[in-house]
Amino acid sequence: MYTFNPGPSQVYPQVRRYLQDAFDEGWLSAPHRGERFVQLMRQTVQELKNKLNVPQDYTVFFLSSATECWEVLTQSLTPTKSFHLYNGAFGEKWYEYAKALRPETKGLKFGIDEVPDARNLPGLDEHTNLVCLTQNETSNATQLRDGAILNIYNRLPGNALLAVDATSSMAGIQLKFIKADIWYASVQKCFGLPAGLSVMLLSPRAVERLRKVNERSHYNSLTAQYEKMLNFQTTHTPNVLGIYLLSRTLHDNPIIKTTHQHVLERANKLYDYFDQATRLRPLVTNPETRSSTVIGLQGAPALIEEVKRQALAQGMQLGSGYGSWKPTSLRIANFPAIPDAAFEQLVQFFAKEFA
Repeated sequence: MYTFNPGPSQVYPQVRRYLQDAFDEGWLSAPHRGERFVQLMRQTVQELKNKLNVPQDYTVFFLSSATECWEVLTQSLTPTKSFHLYNGAFGEKWYEYAKALRPETKGLKFGIDEVPDARNLPGLDEHTNLVCLTQNETSNATQLRDGAILNIYNRLPGNALLAVDATSSMAGIQLKFIKADIWYASVQKCFGLPAGLSVMLLSPRAVERLRKVNERSHYNSLTAQYEKMLNFQTTHTPNVLGIYLLSRTLHDNPIIKTTHQHVLERANKLYDYFDQATRLRPLVTNPETRSSTVIGLQGAPALIEEVKRQALAQGMQLGSGYGSWKPTSLRIANFPAIPDAAFEQLVQFFAKEFA
């Protein structure tokens, strides 16, 4: 069975061996205050920076999920308000989480085939602490490319920081981390691991800000987490197994440039095929805003259900649509852990059954 569900998604096959090793090596009961865990943290952080090309002066944090990142960023880096640009369900949920804690928070919605105009962002002003983007919107298979993110970064007002949700792209495509202050992702997508861990990266500018704000009212306050991470420790008992699996996967996988090229080539082939060969069409019509790691297809509700049913019968689980797109779309994860053989089988399936 291959799963193309965009999260939780297909894990790397070697995870089975890593899990056995973790049990045999005693990691499932390892104390998180001991030197052995500190060494694991230090090693994982360095592997992450080396393999994903993260700037060495960025600080790495490990949280439980991208959802926790939404809350932590509002708690610890948003004393007044944030500004959210979104075009889908997850970007909107981040906006709603932030607004619940900081009622002055503003949001601006744009279309799935649109690139937001960095020169015209009503609601963004000098009182904004955080500008929030979703680089890859899982719900509708869109993405903001490097140029769009850079344009916004170059027009940040006052002392605002730029925060980017890269949940469905980090470890799948090469991201220019230096062009934003905060990046985060959960591991159950492009990292090819079980859910229950997220990675967050903070620039020196963001670290300076959290120290200035000095928010300490929560168990997961970033100020306290930062102070612990200086010694590769955590404020609370972390997901030791998740960190161990992340370390092993990063060590065994190629550098992000290699992975990026492979993912991009597969995405281009899939879009070329679905643009012309099947009864389904890409959900996103603008090539500039199409995601490389999640491919969205649209069709009549009855056709969507029939495609998913027949695919499952042939050993392929396709991702359902999400939110308002649920009845009329499906999603195909193009994550690194999914083998090429799975995509060959998928294209053959569409060519035979739905051309």
